[in-house]
Amino acid sequence: MDRYELIAPCHFGLESVLKREITDLGYEISRVEDGKVTFLADAEGIAYANTFLRTTERILIKAGEFRAVTFEELFEMTRAVPWEKYIPKNGKFWVAKANSVKSRLFSPSDIQSVMKKAIVERLKSVYHIEWFPEDGPEFPLRVAIMKDTVVCGIDTSGISLHRRGYRQMKVKAPITETLAAALILLTPWKGNRILVDPFCGSGTFPIEAAMIAANLAPGRNRSFLAEQWENLIPSACWKNAREEADDLIVKNPETDIQGYDIDPEAISAARSNAAMAGVEGMIHLQRREVSRLSHSGAYGFIITNPPYGERLEEKEALPELYRQIGERYRGLDRWSMYLITAYEDAEKYIGRKADKNRKIYNGMMKTYYYQFLGPKPPKRT
Repeated sequence: MDRYELIAPCHFGLESVLKREITDLGYEISRVEDGKVTFLADAEGIAYANTFLRTTERILIKAGEFRAVTFEELFEMTRAVPWEKYIPKNGKFWVAKANSVKSRLFSPSDIQSVMKKAIVERLKSVYHIEWFPEDGPEFPLRVAIMKDTVVCGIDTSGISLHRRGYRQMKVKAPITETLAAALILLTPWKGNRILVDPFCGSGTFPIEAAMIAANLAPGRNRSFLAEQWENLIPSACWKNAREEADDLIVKNPETDIQGYDIDPEAISAARSNAAMAGVEGMIHLQRREVSRLSHSGAYGFIITNPPYGERLEEKEALPELYRQIGERYRGLDRWSMYLITAYEDAEKYIGRKADKNRKIYNGMMKTYYYQFLGPKPPKRT
């Protein structure tokens, strides 16, 4: 099988988590940059990465990388890329997204137009045809230009990988599945430890935690765009990945995963989503305000995404809300707490400085992942 350089984008600040996931799958890392990890894999690796990785948004085949400061250079360098290695004669191809940072070429629409024309010219010369039917499999391109360096990626995933397929019911401002999984994997939590989310919303943290505990591959029940690419990836690769995902499931794991929210509609949505994910029996979901947070167990984890205060009336309530978070946390027996928030005064009202603090971009919003570390439990004999 041919070997490819694959690009896995992720949230800024969580590259180390994705790197560990890729390494655990057995693939060689070639580069780690802000917001993405690049690694080497064969066609089967494309299927396995899409099926098993929890913390990336999509998997791209890196088709080319070059420098361009004019549209003439962009055209010629794009035309020099061997697109025929990937796109068959009847393939449908277009530049689905282009972004530019600190570069002389900055107009996305112009970049898309010039690159599409260059690819057409390249394939016309290879396939010796003047018109492309584009009635075959789809090959959307994603182009990133950073400091005049152009990286061309072909999207193998299609719909973003954060769309696991279980979140049918949504509530306001949910955290994405990939970000929730990454934040959980950034902690030392394991499936046999207590986990509570007192602001669970539609249940993303508890559901992702349950999927980790049961070793449910996030992509096992969904399809991917590259499944159409029989010229590159044999159907057996996807079959093997799904069969292995099924074989690795942990049946009936013992868990103590709980989600609370003050909004009854959010709890209803969370229950529906947990059922869709097949983990409803592993999670306890209940309408409860944070002031009633308690647990008799020791060495547990709070992992949560509390309100940031987007509206003025919400901001006025934040000091009391975060004071209650700190008060209830101090009442728990040797617990750790991890919370992601854009609220700058979180530590002040929680009443304790975080042991660690990581800056993470949730979309375009700068947030902080505050990590309050409890003691490690004694080793079992």
